[in-house]
Amino acid sequence: MAIEVRIPTILRPYTDGEKAVSGEGATLADLFADLETRHKGIQERIIDEAKGGELRRFVNVYLNDEDVRFLAGITTELKDGDSITILPAVAGGSK
Repeated sequence: MAIEVRIPTILRPYTDGEKAVSGEGATLADLFADLETRHKGIQERIIDEAKGGELRRFVNVYLNDEDVRFLAGITTELKDGDSITILPAVAGGSK
């Protein structure tokens, strides 16, 4: 089962500069564990183990353009051909 994962610029050092990588997994948690086997350190940038393995607060993950927080979060089920996009939340601005 191949799933495309789009990687934001800030995480590309973990993927040797690749903008997109392939992974496998029945759930989002499985996919991130699979990515970690080939791209050491990426999982801890996405998952907060101190909070029971939830997504980090300032990381948004989309399954086929749908925010996984409105689906089943880290336990969202995946299927062959799905596309995952990881986006760091953007904050700030001027007064």
